[in-house]
Amino acid sequence: MSNGQETACLNGEPAVKRYRESGGVEALRTPREPQNRVTVVLGAQWGDEGKGKVVDLLAMDADIVCRCQGGNNAGHTVVVDSVEYDFHLLPSGVLNKKAVSFIGIRLGRSGFPFSLNLAKYVFPLATIVYCFSLCSLCFCSLGTTKKGIGPAYSSKAARNGLRVCDLVSDFSIFEEKFRVLASHFQTMYPNLNIDVDAELEQLKGYAERLRPLVTDGVYFMHKGLTGPSKKILVEGANAALLDIDFGTYPFVTSSNCTVGGVCTGLGVPPSHIGRVYGVVKAYTTRVGVGAFPTEQDNDTGNLLQSRGREFGVTTGRRRRCGWLDLVLVRYAHMVNGFSAIALTKLDILDTLPEIKVGVAYTVDDKPLPSFPANMDVLTKVSVTYETLPGWCCSTEGARNFDELPSQAQDYIRFIENFLQVPVKWVGVGKSRESMIKLF
Repeated sequence: MSNGQETACLNGEPAVKRYRESGGVEALRTPREPQNRVTVVLGAQWGDEGKGKVVDLLAMDADIVCRCQGGNNAGHTVVVDSVEYDFHLLPSGVLNKKAVSFIGIRLGRSGFPFSLNLAKYVFPLATIVYCFSLCSLCFCSLGTTKKGIGPAYSSKAARNGLRVCDLVSDFSIFEEKFRVLASHFQTMYPNLNIDVDAELEQLKGYAERLRPLVTDGVYFMHKGLTGPSKKILVEGANAALLDIDFGTYPFVTSSNCTVGGVCTGLGVPPSHIGRVYGVVKAYTTRVGVGAFPTEQDNDTGNLLQSRGREFGVTTGRRRRCGWLDLVLVRYAHMVNGFSAIALTKLDILDTLPEIKVGVAYTVDDKPLPSFPANMDVLTKVSVTYETLPGWCCSTEGARNFDELPSQAQDYIRFIENFLQVPVKWVGVGKSRESMIKLF
């Protein structure tokens, strides 16, 4: 410095002068809205609500479609031009080839363009370890898919896991880390039989194929959020009541399936999250074990299961079925703040002369003020139902709200009124065309 002159330069210009001309601190203090907002689609029950169909519909107009959590333990079905696609890992918007599909969760393969970020990798080793760990538990099976997702998230928390960025960097360093991890598991489970050399050979091939597809997720999302106008769609896997923190613990998955998973899984700032759509099945289903207050283990449940073809996409397991539980959905709304609801599979109710909706819980004749966190309490609840008239005719041909039977319209309005959330879409079939848009 000389004579107190400003000599600090940025791109050849005095930095302080540039700062003053830009408005200085006053410009920084002026509130600015995010340039691009993210649209999020989440399950509002125990999964299997039909999120894939909603994401596929919205993805037709998206530039980037993201998966933010979970793994191939989730299954999403999309029907386009009478062709049925079952996606377990890929974003359901991958059928839109104009959009970039971004996976913020774990390794995947497909013929479609997609990118990976600092995702955790689920090894075959992890699946075997999971089976051993379940056998060692002193309580009943959690009813998981046994896809190795639990060990992947456990190793993440234990800080000994391996990520995709490790896989595609120096493979000799990756191999060393992998052998240490395998040795750790073999020490924990002496009967664990795993061919480490064979897995490493397979992984080496994966590394070569995946390297061109890997990018840094934080910078990728930041560019999409702050650059030229982009429509960004995020698809949550599983559902709110399977969230590791807010779900029906311990009968949950290992990830955050609620809206917070968008921030932790993709590095998206909360201020960039715009609309959050909750997908609600017109009745309730659940795969595996755990409390299910509105379950109908009777002819009604069998009818819903049969008409809805309620079998898990990933496991093929028969889904338990029951009446719509609005106490549960309202809780999901409290956690996620739904902008609107997509109500799916309304047509499955077409043959019922009356339809019940769970609207309150009691225990020992005492009302519960909210959805209980304790699962021992949830198993004891009695459900208060509101009985609505059915419509006893097909809704599958309806393509707008006015074409629905008046009783079906009343059913939708009842849900909106109870939740104080508008229903934006109603599904009356499997294809894109069967999603009725209300507004």
